[in-house]
Amino acid sequence: MSVYDLIVSRRSSRQFKPDPVPRALLTRLADAGRLAPSAANLQPLEFVVVDDRALCARILPCLKWAAYIAPKGDPRPGMEPTAYVVVLVNTAVREKMHEYDVGAAVENMTLTALSEGVGSCWLISIDRPRLAEILGVPDGYRVDSVLALGCPAETPLAEDLRDSVKYWKDEVGRLHVPKRPLAAVLHVNGFRR
Repeated sequence: MSVYDLIVSRRSSRQFKPDPVPRALLTRLADAGRLAPSAANLQPLEFVVVDDRALCARILPCLKWAAYIAPKGDPRPGMEPTAYVVVLVNTAVREKMHEYDVGAAVENMTLTALSEGVGSCWLISIDRPRLAEILGVPDGYRVDSVLALGCPAETPLAEDLRDSVKYWKDEVGRLHVPKRPLAAVLHVNGFRR
């Protein structure tokens, strides 16, 4: 599948099969994150990969899922992520403006995971102090976000934005994600309305 096809098909997964994510793939995800563009090439990011089931169970309550449809968007029992990549910022390297680095790194990891059939959900509504405690993150590092991972057990559908940006589930439980149409966001040779 081409990179563009991966981008077009990518949707956040919040329901997962119990299959483990291979450790080798988790290592590749961290490498894909490491190789992302970094402002001034400062490279302030580090990654904690988690695949231990007991540790994954401790992380799950630190995460808030799908606010528009809570609690319907939470992983159901038995459908929780089987792995995580926790993105850390080394504040001695960069204290502010690291969000661009994080976005590039997470997108690299998300697309790499999807290319191997692994779904993901990038979470920023998280209990950072609790996660830092659980993972033993030392002072000088900030927990930025969490990439939840697993074999997807759902197939969310992107559709053209109509009335609202809020995603929703239909009567059979399929997630619908409104996206602005290309014609509404594309300007050629200058801004045109």
